[in-house]
Amino acid sequence: MHRCPTCGAVADQKAHPFCSSRCADVDLGRWFRGNYAIPAFDSSEETIVETLVASSNLGRQDVDE
Repeated sequence: MHRCPTCGAVADQKAHPFCSSRCADVDLGRWFRGNYAIPAFDSSEETIVETLVASSNLGRQDVDE
């Protein structure tokens, strides 16, 4: 059984993969607002490796005591 990606209810064949047209509309609204956008970076300033390393180090704090 497939689940609705919006609310988690059982998907309906008429509105697949959603459970209703309402959930399909909610999902479409999320697309229009940019909720599913993939963050980008300016390739002229940084490489993807530098970006990934920088983002992975944000939560770390090296303490030398």
